Order: sequence, then structure tokens, then C-alpha cells
Amino acid sequence: MQGTVDGFTYGLVTPVTAFLMACLGAALGLRCTTRSLRTRGASRAGWLALGATSIGSGIWTMHFIAMLGFTVREAPVSYDRPLTYASLAVGVGMVGVGIFLVGYRGATRMALVTGGTITGLGVASMHYLGMAGMNFEGLFEYDTLTVALSVVIAVVAATAALWAAVSIHGFLPSLGASVVMGVAVSGMHYTGMAALQVHLHPDAVPGPPGEAPTSLLLPMMIGPGCFLLLAAVVVMIDPLVVSGGPEEARRPSGQAARGGGPVTAIPAQRRHTPPYATTARKASRQPWNR
Repeated sequence: MQGTVDGFTYGLVTPVTAFLMACLGAALGLRCTTRSLRTRGASRAGWLALGATSIGSGIWTMHFIAMLGFTVREAPVSYDRPLTYASLAVGVGMVGVGIFLVGYRGATRMALVTGGTITGLGVASMHYLGMAGMNFEGLFEYDTLTVALSVVIAVVAATAALWAAVSIHGFLPSLGASVVMGVAVSGMHYTGMAALQVHLHPDAVPGPPGEAPTSLLLPMMIGPGCFLLLAAVVVMIDPLVVSGGPEEARRPSGQAARGGGPVTAIPAQRRHTPPYATTARKASRQPWNR
């Protein structure tokens, strides 16, 4: 028995809100990665970790906001909390691997391809692991080609986002890159949902709706949502205040750029005039004896 799926129970509210959350996470992640290039040591690692968590949380929140509008008409749907949180950990962890690769290696071809592939696979794994955490009287069946297309979209979007993070530094270009990434992530999500077919168990009977998905998902999204707000506050602060700025800016003004020793003033060299030139100059100033 095939179930009737509705992915837009609340109309455009859930897809538009999900898209905005994906854009927010991408914008914060790109900005953090860009600022990490201005720092060294632990400060760079901190900015990269903040960027990876922002992107991963934004994508995860986008996915489950979109899933608020997903219903199966013949069967109530609930969510397994451990698998749902595991999808968040997988998304943040694999996005972090890609961010750190590009953050420390730069926008080389190998770093972008490797980091983009790992990040894209992390986004896709987060999506399908979150789908595996759904409980209902039936099972999911996926179209292989459509699933492969969703994974390709995730990898391409992740590679483009990593390139933009280290190559685009202006505010408006970064904003445009985050919108493009939000479109790509949303496209990947709904492409994966298009590959889905729901098959109900033969003995399944329509029952009471039970606990609504909103009562399960909304409390779980409070944490990532609050984190994104805090990350936005941090990003709005001058990086010189938050991380101490570039390594050169943290050195005392009396230290050299490389050696670290005190800078000493070089005494001005005075021109020495030969004795014979001085004697000739004095003689030329005296009147001629007539």
C-alpha cells in the first residue's frame, strides 16, 4: 500500500523559512572562514570551527524546518531523537573537515575538490540520516538516479561555497554567495524528497494523528537556532576585538616584524668633509690682498 505524501502542508511557509535559515548559516560560515584568513594559530582554528558549526547548523535547521511540512496522510510520523541529533553531528563534523582543509591549504584545486566532496557527502548524509530517523507504519523507497542527483548537487554546492569562502571577501559578494548556497542546499533537499516513495505496511490502518511533528522538532531546533543567533552576534563584532586581529597587530609596537627584538633607531650618518676642502672654503671667503 502506497502512502500519500504531502511535502507542503503549510504552503510556502516552511520552504521559504528553511531557505532563509540555509542562507543565514551559509552567510555566517562564509564570513567566519574569510575572517580566519586574517588570523593565525588558535584564533584561525576558532573561526574555522565557528564557520563549520554555523554552516552545519544552518543546513540541519533548514532540513527539519522543511520537514515540518512533510506528512503522510495515512499514518502519523514521529522522529527518533538519537538519529536526529546524530544527523546534526554528522553534518557539522563533515562540513568542518572541508572548512579546515580549505582554511589551511587555501583555494588549491586538490583542497577544493577534496573538501567539497567531503562537505557535500556530509550534507547528503545529514539529509538521509535525518530521514532514517522518521518512524511510521511503513518504509521509504528511493529512486537511485534522483538520489545520485541530489548528492551531486550537494557536492557542487559545497565546492562552490568553499571556493567562495576563501576567494570572495566583499560583503555584497559574500551575501550573494550565501544566497546561491541556500538555493543549492534547498534544491538538494527537495531533489532528495522527490526521490522518495512511501510504502505502508499491509496491516497498517489509519489511526489517530498522535504527537505532531512540530512538538518534536521545534524543541530540538531551539539549540541550533540559538547558536546561529549567537554566531551572528560574534560575526558582527570587529575581528580585532574578538580574536585579537592578525598576528602582526598583536605584537608590541617596539618589536620587529620578524625577529621579535626591539626596534632601534638607526643614527643618521653625518657627511665628513675632507680637511683640504675646509681650508679651501675658508680661504675663498677672505678678501684678496691687493
